Amino acid sequence: MLLHGRKSYEPVTPGTSHIGQLLNLPLMCQNRLLYLLMKHTITLIPGDGIGPEIVSATVRVIEATGVDIEWETQILGAQAQEKFGTTLPEATIESIKHNKVALKGPQMTPIGKGFTSVNVGLRKALDLYANVRPVKALPNVPCRYPELDLVIVRENTEDLYAGLEHVVVPGVVESLKIITEKASTRIARYAFEYAKANGRKKVTAVHKANIMKLSDGLFLECFYNVAKEFPDIEADDKIIDNCCMQLVMRPEQFDVLVLENLYGDIVSDLCAGLIGGLGLAPGANIGELGAVFEAVHGSAPDIAGQGVANPTALMLSAVQMLHHIGEKDAADRMNDAMLAVFADGKYLTRDLGGEAKTNEFARAIEEKIKAGATASA
Repeated sequence: MLLHGRKSYEPVTPGTSHIGQLLNLPLMCQNRLLYLLMKHTITLIPGDGIGPEIVSATVRVIEATGVDIEWETQILGAQAQEKFGTTLPEATIESIKHNKVALKGPQMTPIGKGFTSVNVGLRKALDLYANVRPVKALPNVPCRYPELDLVIVRENTEDLYAGLEHVVVPGVVESLKIITEKASTRIARYAFEYAKANGRKKVTAVHKANIMKLSDGLFLECFYNVAKEFPDIEADDKIIDNCCMQLVMRPEQFDVLVLENLYGDIVSDLCAGLIGGLGLAPGANIGELGAVFEAVHGSAPDIAGQGVANPTALMLSAVQMLHHIGEKDAADRMNDAMLAVFADGKYLTRDLGGEAKTNEFARAIEEKIKAGATASA
């Protein structure tokens, strides 16, 4: 394992680590210990609309856990276009590659015109192939399935989102659906490894192989090939339309779902609706070159600057981020404090039926962290 978050990513040389000398640990363990003890440098992208407000509130709560983080602020999208002439400036890409982790606010994407999606561009530039969306109901939030707890794993790099479109003749447009063995195998393996690491019992592949026999057929074939490597985890599959119906009727049958890009985009939003909406849905985009943690909702320019935005989705994404960088204790304390605030119900934002401002919601969580709140509080 290599040191990360510094200018050099060279392995620690035996004899240079006092921790290793004192504890007589193998080199890999020396590196892991040093990484956990060192300050984390994380790229921070405030985003558009309500982005700066919810990012600021989330940073406050993270820092209340005591984790030592140096934030490196960068920009994307319209702000970057105005300043650098590109929506994806090289400085931002290099910052994420160097730091390996980013926390990102929502970005505005023009509909039907203007520049292409910055979010899709960022995932392509960093090969962030796995979009991970936990779906778990929160206390005091009215929803149809208060016990719901599942995870969406979405392939992020190909399918119809490859953006390969052209006009065949005037009035006829063709879009190409790209499915490869490499990407399908990689995302299937990620889903099974995630299930194994997180105590999940089943992985379900979602597809339309009854109609798209070659493309979705390849995805399904790769899924079952990988499943053979994980005999302790149940593997099954669902046709996409049936899956959507089953999620609405009996979502408890699902544990981890793995999907192609378009299906994953749709189903993850459907599942967010089952627990109260996108404002409560965290997200992570993970690859070999780095990981970006972000809220999956839009930039909500209509309420920007009013201090009423709900930062829950980004804060839950930050909990994912803390787990990712090895700060489990801080992640658990932040998560428990958030659950305690929801359970109290006194400082919920107006979209959840409360009257709290963004900063008041964040302050309540900070106080719960300092008071040592637990999930049962």
